[in-house]
Amino acid sequence: MEYIRLTKDNLENEHICCAISNNKDIQVSSKKAWLRERFDEGLVFLKSTERGKCFIEYIPAENAWVPIQADGYMYIDCLWVSGSFKGHGYSNDLLNACINDSKEKGKAGLCILSSAKKKPFLADPKFLKYKGFEVGDEADNGIQLWYLPFEKDVPAPHFKECAKHPHIEESGYVLYYTDQCPFNAKYVPVLEKTAAEHGIPFKAVHITDRIAAQNAPAPVTTYALFHDGEYVTNEQMNDKKFLKLVNG
Repeated sequence: MEYIRLTKDNLENEHICCAISNNKDIQVSSKKAWLRERFDEGLVFLKSTERGKCFIEYIPAENAWVPIQADGYMYIDCLWVSGSFKGHGYSNDLLNACINDSKEKGKAGLCILSSAKKKPFLADPKFLKYKGFEVGDEADNGIQLWYLPFEKDVPAPHFKECAKHPHIEESGYVLYYTDQCPFNAKYVPVLEKTAAEHGIPFKAVHITDRIAAQNAPAPVTTYALFHDGEYVTNEQMNDKKFLKLVNG
């Protein structure tokens, strides 16, 4: 397998998601716009040269769009290998490339979000454990911050207090999201429309800067849905899933 690193120079011409065939789709354009602004902050997006979901995206933790304290670490936004790419060792390739790059940059280790049991859109804890990661912290909603130190006695990263106990004061359904996930550009408006048509109290909070993301009320900032103040899920939803959730 050959891999290519996205840059400002090649971003427009490269495909970033096999689920979206059109490079001009709003989902693709929003994600690419988000990536373009992150490259100068040290973000790396390494993907297979073949079309499909096989990539790793990581950034220095101080610039990560998550509410964590992880001085000196590299934060992995996403490590995704799916479909026909599974079972060929590509996850190992991508993670090893991240490890080598992070060591060359003098980082203390890696960190990434996961959970005790596999959750949608989060890293697989079994794979992380196999690769030597361990749990550094856990929020009340079960989302964990895993880390891989490069040397002994490196302080473990942890969640900020605002994310440790996910809760907000607003009633109804409130969704916090960023443009890091391309699907939000399509499906957040779908939820807004569905909620309006069914008289469901709903508010979408679009996180558009790093500082706001680093002080968000939940560990996951790409998609965090609350209901009457309580955290519900980080799983992206279409109209059918949302109505099923609302109707119990």
